[in-house]
Amino acid sequence: MQIPLKATVIISTYNQPDWLKLVLHSYTLQTEGNFEIIIADDGSDESTNTVIHEFSKSYKMPINHIWQEDNGFQKTKILNKAILASQSDYLIFTDGDCIARKDFVETHLTLKKSKHVLSGGYFKLTEKISNAITPEIVTKQKCFDKIWLLAKGQPKSFKLNKLTRSKFKAKLLNTLTPTKATFDGMNVSCFKEDVLAVKGFDERMQYGGEDREIGERMMNNGITFLQVRYSAICVHLHHERPYKNEEAESLNRKIRKSTKNNRKTYTNFGIKT
Repeated sequence: MQIPLKATVIISTYNQPDWLKLVLHSYTLQTEGNFEIIIADDGSDESTNTVIHEFSKSYKMPINHIWQEDNGFQKTKILNKAILASQSDYLIFTDGDCIARKDFVETHLTLKKSKHVLSGGYFKLTEKISNAITPEIVTKQKCFDKIWLLAKGQPKSFKLNKLTRSKFKAKLLNTLTPTKATFDGMNVSCFKEDVLAVKGFDERMQYGGEDREIGERMMNNGITFLQVRYSAICVHLHHERPYKNEEAESLNRKIRKSTKNNRKTYTNFGIKT
């Protein structure tokens, strides 16, 4: 009898094959191995498919590449497709430019709670360090090592505490941080049923708060958000954001305002079940 999957890791990507290769490698190192990966691909070219194909040949880990034609920023649509394709009852959302520490999946599963969302964050690497990351560095977990990062030129700041390995310190900082627990798509997890209850992502939304809006509907629907930014650790590889534009962000703000003012618990522009 097949053992049920404990989690589905949904990784969104768009034409970042070099970064995706490193990210996928980080999931081969996880302390918890009973999970599947879904690549939510918003129209990448063949180079991304090549990375996923090579990964599939090298590792037996369940991986599902869900692709849609490139027609502008449609991340919300591909994420909804990925949600429907998931084979487990617990979903971990992240991005194809976020390398997961080896305890990332285990931490999300250990801290999960019914009717709760776990809200994580990321530690942003400089462009120079991002370009220096190799599979070997990920294997040795050096990209999560404060001393190694500082030696390579990462600026010293309080944010380095996001890389703590102390569970006590992480719990304390999660409690004390003024940062609000929200649905941030690079590092967030929840039960699949709670996402489906609000009809998933609003597919009208483009770049700029599109993940926050689904979280706001979940909150309106009685879901509590927990801060785990110092516990569930990933590092963010540097990249530009050419898809960022004011028109899309203005539309997104209007949708979020409507969600807030009307305390909406679902969208008519999301998953049809």
